Amino acid sequence: MSPFKSILLAGSLLIGIGGVAGAQLASTYDPAQLPEIKGKVAQYTLTPRGDVDGLILEDGTEVHFPPRASTELVFAVRPGDAVTIHGMKARAVPMVAAASVTNDASGATVTAHFGRGMRWGDEESMQASGTIKQVLHGPRGDANGALLNDGTEVRMPPREADKLGDALAAGKPLFVKGTGVSSPLGKVILARQIGPDESHLSEVAAPWAPGGPWMHEGWMRGRGRMMGGRPGDGPDQPKP
Repeated sequence: MSPFKSILLAGSLLIGIGGVAGAQLASTYDPAQLPEIKGKVAQYTLTPRGDVDGLILEDGTEVHFPPRASTELVFAVRPGDAVTIHGMKARAVPMVAAASVTNDASGATVTAHFGRGMRWGDEESMQASGTIKQVLHGPRGDANGALLNDGTEVRMPPREADKLGDALAAGKPLFVKGTGVSSPLGKVILARQIGPDESHLSEVAAPWAPGGPWMHEGWMRGRGRMMGGRPGDGPDQPKP
């Protein structure tokens, strides 16, 4: 395969064209032709409504995977499993946009299927505190949250993460209030108030856009731009 065709293949698999087109790409092209990353799963990453949208490996690598394939991924791969991932590595941070994930022991492979984003659900009020283990990122590489030492994920819009500056860094204390989900798959909170402790909290802007509420801005904003939309556009938002 020529380098040009390889680039086209990678772009098609990782950008996605939505719905049926994404499924057709997954069945037509071979993700194994993309770069290979091996590691052991430490935990799932979750959207604020509790759907699995990727993995964190034991070495801290973030693996992004479309939430549309959430159920398949959970059945195929669990924390502690050794996996082989085919996808594209980010340049600046330890992060992979995965086209496929394979369980090394069972051989089960899940291929990315791209589709519409998930919208706001029935999350409950939650709070958490602890020490930041690592900063979390969206598929475009922009910071959009933090992983605490107890495994709790804290998510926020990238613009809000930028405002925190050095306060959002490994080793820093963090207290957060918001809405989220706690399940056997993990605990995730969409931050509405955040600070180093409960006595020093600042407000976090809600991840709403003019076209209506939409989930997980880090994923959706990146996907919207890659699909040709304007900054801030989500797939469910009407164009003027």
